[in-house]
Amino acid sequence: MTEQVEGHFEIEDRAADLAQDTKGGTIMSTNETPNEGVITSYAQAPARTVTAGGVTYAYRELGPKGGIPVVFFVHLAATLDNWDPRIIDPIAKNHHVIAFDNRGVGASTGQVPDTVEAMADDAYTFVKALGFSKIDIFSFSLGGFVAQALVVKHPDLVRKLVLTGTGPKGGKDIDKVAGVTYFDILRATLTRSDPKEFLFFNRNATGKPAARAFVNRLKERTVDRDAPIKVKAFQTQLKAIKKWGRGTPDDLSKITQPTLVANGDNDRMVPSTLSEDLHRRIEGSELIIYPDSGHGGIFQFHDKFAPVAVEFLGR
Repeated sequence: MTEQVEGHFEIEDRAADLAQDTKGGTIMSTNETPNEGVITSYAQAPARTVTAGGVTYAYRELGPKGGIPVVFFVHLAATLDNWDPRIIDPIAKNHHVIAFDNRGVGASTGQVPDTVEAMADDAYTFVKALGFSKIDIFSFSLGGFVAQALVVKHPDLVRKLVLTGTGPKGGKDIDKVAGVTYFDILRATLTRSDPKEFLFFNRNATGKPAARAFVNRLKERTVDRDAPIKVKAFQTQLKAIKKWGRGTPDDLSKITQPTLVANGDNDRMVPSTLSEDLHRRIEGSELIIYPDSGHGGIFQFHDKFAPVAVEFLGR
C-alpha cells in the first residue's frame, strides 16, 4: 500500500514496521509505583508518563533504583518497543534503566522537533522532570546524535556515554540517511519483510538470520505496547537528521566523559568510518567494530556486546 508523495515513497504501514510491531494495544500506565519486586526484564517493564514543559513523556523503567540511571536514547522511527531485550536486560540487572519516547514520538505528546539540538533539549527536560542531576547514556543511531548534542550543551549531566551505530554532527553521508531509509522501506515492502532487516543487517548468510532473530525479540513484550510513530513524525526526524549531517561539526574534544563507541563494519545508514571518527575525536574513548555486520552490529553480536557494555557502565 504505497503512494508517492513529494518524490518519496511514503509507506505508512512500513514506517510503523520500522518503528515496531504494534499488536497488543497502546494504553500507557500512570506514574504510580506499586510495591513490586525489582523487574529486570524489559518485556515486563512498567510503562509510565511524566509531564514537563507542556509535554507528557512516555517511558519505561526497570532494574534496581538508586545510583546513576542509564537512560536509553533510541533510533530513527523508534518507540519504546524498539529496544533489544538482549541488550537492555543485562544492563538492568545492576542498573536503574530508563527508556523514553522523545516529544511527538510513540505515546509522548507534542510535535517532533526538526533539529537534533531541540530533541536534546527535550531529553534534558525529561531527565530533569524525573529529578536526576546525573545520568549515564546508552544511545543508538539518531539517539547518538541526540546524546552528543545533550552532552555538549549539558556536560555536567552525563557521567558515561555509550554511542552505537552513530556519528558526529557534519559527518560525511549522514545527510543521505533519508534516501537509504526510503529505499530499504520499499525493498522491505516488496518482500513483505520488516525494514529493519534491510537497514540494520547485511543481506547475507549471517545477517539474514540475525535480522529475523532481532525482529522477533522486539515482539517479546505482548501487553501495554507503545503507540507507533506517525509518518509525519518520522519525516520530521529525517529532516532533523539531514540538518545534523549538513551542520557545523561540534568540538567533541569537550567530551571528557568515559565513552564507548560501537558499530558494525558495514553500516549503510551511518557509515562505520564515522564511529572511527568519533573515537579519534573523543579522547580516551573505546571503540568496538564488529565484523560482517551492519548498522545493527550490536544487536547481531548482542552476546558479545552486552557484557562489554555492562562492564563499561559498572566501572
